[in-house]
Amino acid sequence: MVLVVDRRTFVEGRAAGYSDAGEGLPVVFLHGWALGQHTYRDVIEAIAAQGCRVIAPSMPGFGGTPELPGSQFSLRGYAQWVADLLDVIGVDEPAMVVGHSFGGGVATRFAHDHRARVRGLVLVNSIGGSSWRSGRTLRSITERPLWDWGLHFPGDVWPVRQATRVLPVVAEDLLPNLLRNPRAVVKVANLARRADLRGELEALRDSGLPVTILWGTRDGIIPRESFEAMCVASGVEGTVVDGSHSWLLADPDQFGEIITNDVKVAQAARELELQATEPAKRKGLRRVQSLTRRRSSG
Repeated sequence: MVLVVDRRTFVEGRAAGYSDAGEGLPVVFLHGWALGQHTYRDVIEAIAAQGCRVIAPSMPGFGGTPELPGSQFSLRGYAQWVADLLDVIGVDEPAMVVGHSFGGGVATRFAHDHRARVRGLVLVNSIGGSSWRSGRTLRSITERPLWDWGLHFPGDVWPVRQATRVLPVVAEDLLPNLLRNPRAVVKVANLARRADLRGELEALRDSGLPVTILWGTRDGIIPRESFEAMCVASGVEGTVVDGSHSWLLADPDQFGEIITNDVKVAQAARELELQATEPAKRKGLRRVQSLTRRRSSG
């Protein structure tokens, strides 16, 4: 069993919490709206068990991590915060980035703004599409009122068998976040519901970044039209699973199985890169040794 360790550090001079688990391919996991690192413990274990080092931060405004300053409050600001966190904890190689819901929007922006730091992108019931259906009318996602999003949250944890698994893990982060900083929860909700990341996804498609987009059939929070718009922008088919918005919390093992191929592809690319750098390292070492011998003989 993989050990998940909760750690604290400082990013941009402010405290930050994150979970760290496993060894190997670095994977950055970014949580959904109003949640945090603890909600996804089983998901983190499922990914780490595949030979990965998973870094799962509580992003600004959640889990005790202070919110971003007003001038930085944007998806770009969240993406920069993720980059700064990786600098602080010493992750200096490209990572596979996985984002759920709001975290998917941050992941997309991070991949767009820091392309060289990303090996692959997995978006799970993510924000960032452009469409929402009101009755028979297809509208921009920015027109969807916040109360309409809220109407779908109760249905996200049913049926009962799923609720008994999802509610306890969600409550571990959701309730403290609501009590600790309700203003941040509302601010991020408004940021999330207006997100249109089609342009960023098109740029990532053109860059050749491997992108996987997953969506649950019973998700009323992220509508199917939004999911399909993201797939079109990314140039991928997308994968539809049987589940609600938080299906990965209800069945983390299934989630781990679904992304196994993404993990293996990223691990293979990483291994090839490591093999390519080894001869250069050995050559450099021989050169240093040769110079040392020459100086000693002189």
